[in-house]
Amino acid sequence: MLLNLSLKNFVIVDELNLSFDSGFTVLTGETGAGKSITLDAIGLLLGDKADPKQVRNGAKEAQLSALFSIENLNEVKNDLLNQGFITEDENELIIRRIISAEGKSRNFINGQSATLNQLKKIGEFLIDIHGQNAHYSLMTENNQRQILDAFSGSVEKADEVKKLFQNWQEAKQALEDATSHSEQLEAERERLTWQKDELAQLAPKPNEWQELSHSYDVLSHAADLMNAAQNTYNLIDSDNGIQSLLSRCMRELEALSRIEHRFEESLNLLSSIDAELSEVTSTLRSVLSDTEINQDELARQDERMRNLSAAARKYHIDEESLPEKQKEIENRLLELEKSIDCELLQEKVNECAQKYQVAADELSNMRQIGAKRFSAEVTSVMQELSMKGAVFQVGLPPCVASLHGSEHIQFQIAANQGSPLRSLAKTASGGELARISLAIQVVASRCTAVPTLIFDEVDTGIGGSVAEIVGQKIHTLSKTYQILAVTHLAQVAVYADNHWQVAKHNDNQQTISNISVLSDNERINEIARMIGGTTLTETTRQHAAEMINMAQNTKQ
Repeated sequence: MLLNLSLKNFVIVDELNLSFDSGFTVLTGETGAGKSITLDAIGLLLGDKADPKQVRNGAKEAQLSALFSIENLNEVKNDLLNQGFITEDENELIIRRIISAEGKSRNFINGQSATLNQLKKIGEFLIDIHGQNAHYSLMTENNQRQILDAFSGSVEKADEVKKLFQNWQEAKQALEDATSHSEQLEAERERLTWQKDELAQLAPKPNEWQELSHSYDVLSHAADLMNAAQNTYNLIDSDNGIQSLLSRCMRELEALSRIEHRFEESLNLLSSIDAELSEVTSTLRSVLSDTEINQDELARQDERMRNLSAAARKYHIDEESLPEKQKEIENRLLELEKSIDCELLQEKVNECAQKYQVAADELSNMRQIGAKRFSAEVTSVMQELSMKGAVFQVGLPPCVASLHGSEHIQFQIAANQGSPLRSLAKTASGGELARISLAIQVVASRCTAVPTLIFDEVDTGIGGSVAEIVGQKIHTLSKTYQILAVTHLAQVAVYADNHWQVAKHNDNQQTISNISVLSDNERINEIARMIGGTTLTETTRQHAAEMINMAQNTKQ
């Protein structure tokens, strides 16, 4: 539910702060006063593309923010929680946008930077806007399909069918490629088989090159290593070696250490040096025992390294990557063998086709059930909108298997009793189309999970008693949803629970738009203006008060 909307330096709005209630709120005002500005701002907060012209003249930036309650929107809360925008105990959401005069836009969700795509995704669960030109979008099959699937509860099944159809087409394409490019694929398979066999014979192992390089260095310098170890060992551990001299030093100092206490510290240091020299000699003995001059092993390792280097040069990689390259060739060969196995590919095509058909049949069944209910409910609302005898029906003519299932979606209308059903685009007049559109939106809105519905002059083209019924219908919806409606019709406005007026005035040579919440008396004046124009008379005021009272009684 929308709780608050704040605007600053937006179009002709200087600063505006609106608090929203549940129920039915109506927005009225003179043509051009700026009623659409509020809806444009909400659209921007829900991810619409920003325009630098929306920044008020002379301002550096426009600031927009909206506060929503998401207490009962578990899917939205989970999504926001996964993205790190809220904590588990938070039930409110703040969306904010800043649009600079240079055209740059910054977006925030609960104070954290967000993308337009994130705003759009979340916005789909918060507000559903029914525009004044919605009836024109009803002409496209794509929009008709979306409305029917939403009403029928088949959106997820439609997505599944779409994915299965794509899998089916990919399988068919793989079979076609295998059939039409069999010679090229066979040539590639032979090349990969030869490479696989070559590397299998070489059998490179992980970390082999590093270990082999170290071992080769040791073998090739074995004589030098042994000489260095033996010479160093002799210098340390011979009769006149370092350790022997060190022992003499320790004996000299030890005899006088009781007299000169500083000798004790020196003795400790010399003792530590003696221990470390013992470790050095131990290492030297180990090197001498482990190292051997083995020309045969050296030659074998040299040949192995040359073979590995030659293979690495052939594949334009380093020696360490040979085992990975071998695995890559084996995997590619396995995939290729599958891709040229036409019998296996045909089985895959058949399997994908069968899965698609099962899901498409399930989708068709859901649509057929939903279409009957949707047709009946829309027809019923049309009757109430003074279209007696008119019939609305969702046609589901079959079509070849497609991304969207096995049938077309076609909204059809018989405008008069006994008239044949025809496509909505070909039969409805402008006034009829507006009423049919409103009937469709009223019925479709009943199944939406979005808590807030906005109707932007959807009553255009109707009037009289029909307009009064429209007001009743929208008020009925407001018992379930939060409703915001922009209208020019007094018959609709009188059914609102809250009435806002949009007005504009000049301030320092600039036009500024304001929205005010009307008191009971101000509301009577506004309804009177909508009935009789700018010149208010006592008669129009009385008529307005009477309309409001009648609407209130009807609502009860």
